[in-house]
Amino acid sequence: MKKVLVTSRSFGKTSPKPFAVLEGAGIEYTLMGGDFDEEKFKEVISQYDGLIIGAHPFYPEDMARCKHLKIIAKHGAGLDNIYLEDAKKLGIRVTNVPAMNANAVADLAFAHILNISRGISITNERVHRGAWETFIGKDVFEKTLGLIGFGAIAKNVARRARGFSMKVLVYDPFVTEIPEEFQDFVTLTDLNTVTENSDIISIHVPLTDSTKHLFDKERIMKMKKEAYLINTGRGGIIQEQDLYECMKNGHLCGCAVDVMEHEPMEKDSPLLELENFVVTAHIGMYSIEAISAVSVVCAENVAKVLNGEEPRFVIV
Repeated sequence: MKKVLVTSRSFGKTSPKPFAVLEGAGIEYTLMGGDFDEEKFKEVISQYDGLIIGAHPFYPEDMARCKHLKIIAKHGAGLDNIYLEDAKKLGIRVTNVPAMNANAVADLAFAHILNISRGISITNERVHRGAWETFIGKDVFEKTLGLIGFGAIAKNVARRARGFSMKVLVYDPFVTEIPEEFQDFVTLTDLNTVTENSDIISIHVPLTDSTKHLFDKERIMKMKKEAYLINTGRGGIIQEQDLYECMKNGHLCGCAVDVMEHEPMEKDSPLLELENFVVTAHIGMYSIEAISAVSVVCAENVAKVLNGEEPRFVIV
């Protein structure tokens, strides 16, 4: 019987369907997501034919020991924790699940925009501490939203922005034309124009050599002093020490993120000193609908590869 190891902690959390897919294909599965231990993972991964992986890294030296491994199915879209060239050399298929969590992440990004602009979580925390205080926030209506990246998630954020009569500026070096649906309120432009003219900037790009620390001190200081920075993309795109120093010195009205360069976030991070820094624990895709859809696709892809069929969303 073929065996698959599941290290994503959210796989199958909201529906039994993905487990039924694996069982129907005659595949035995082991769940390691809830109590993931890296040393245990290294010890046992070579025994498996398939891997449904979460956010933890899968290093080349461990991959090389996996003589039976046929597929690595990423439970989500981001691939920065998987060494793709090594997988390709070893003949291991790699798949992901793009776009199916696009509404969930876009909802969270826009929730962060509204929250940080109106001080919702800030005043909630104050009231819990016994302080009934006024907070003067800012309207989101008719502001300029800058989007870094214009993939499926960013497009969904733009659709939500339209309901608030926002002007949208987009920087994406891989996009040459804005689809007709967006042309009356979205403008494709360069990074400096987006940085300097947006009231709110929302990041929606993968972590690559070209995007790592894209928002460093120099970039952040080009933003409007009263602007907000949102990141539901990948940790590491913002240089966190630079962010802290800029915010500490009064540059930016606030920042809200769902991702950090190191997760879990360090408990002694100086960013936690700042009331106008809001962080959620990488919950972007954690909606009932998104988790169910992503889990089913992962299970189907594993079943297809292990039964000699072609999977969906092949990366290598």
